[in-house]
Amino acid sequence: MGPKYDFAGAHVLVTGGTSGIGAATATAYRAAGANVTITGTRASTADYDADLSGYRYLRLDIEDSTSIDAVARALPRLDILVNNAGFALPSIGLDEWEPDVFNRAVNMLLNGAFRMASRTAELLAHSVVPGGGSVISIASMSSFFGIPIVPGYGAAKTGLVGLTRTMAVHWGARGIRANAVAAGLTRSRMTAGTFAQEAWTAPTLARTPLGRLGEPDDIAQAILFLSSPAASWITGQTLYVDGGYTVSG
Repeated sequence: MGPKYDFAGAHVLVTGGTSGIGAATATAYRAAGANVTITGTRASTADYDADLSGYRYLRLDIEDSTSIDAVARALPRLDILVNNAGFALPSIGLDEWEPDVFNRAVNMLLNGAFRMASRTAELLAHSVVPGGGSVISIASMSSFFGIPIVPGYGAAKTGLVGLTRTMAVHWGARGIRANAVAAGLTRSRMTAGTFAQEAWTAPTLARTPLGRLGEPDDIAQAILFLSSPAASWITGQTLYVDGGYTVSG
């Protein structure tokens, strides 16, 4: 159970908000009173098993620039952007060491996030919520460690950390803050196979001081904090949410 936030009147876009970290984040913002728009790849909310009736839904292909632009144009107002859409391509059997697959990963996870932030910056600059407009991007342990199976995903997530710093410097004068959350191994549709294999999870747990893997709400609560008035003097930072994995020897 996290702290109580008040996002009443705020307009939030959570890309990839139909499952995992995105769904937990959308739920937390809605519970805090925000007007939440989520995106997904399917035609409508009727195509999902989850109850998404409490959100505005927009279809988004984060790999397609035209689709990103259409989502941005459909927003009359925006105070908080959560760049969450995308996944590791090996989870669908693709090899990111193949150059074309590598390019697809970087386009999806880095270029797509940049384009969405760029296309919504004007809206964010006009935010009047306490703390100002905010971009939160989802980084990863692969932003800091070499993980051989995901060279494209890792390169993109590393790029997000640098992009976050640059957006913070470039847009700070316009009242837009940019931060990232570096998620440790967290339960989601993408990581379901990993969670099911002790050969993957045991070494991670052995190195994690808090002794457990992440849940989507662990990441969601950090996102809400970084976009809240409590973090109004924090920008350009990446917050590690990993149970201590990155500081363990």
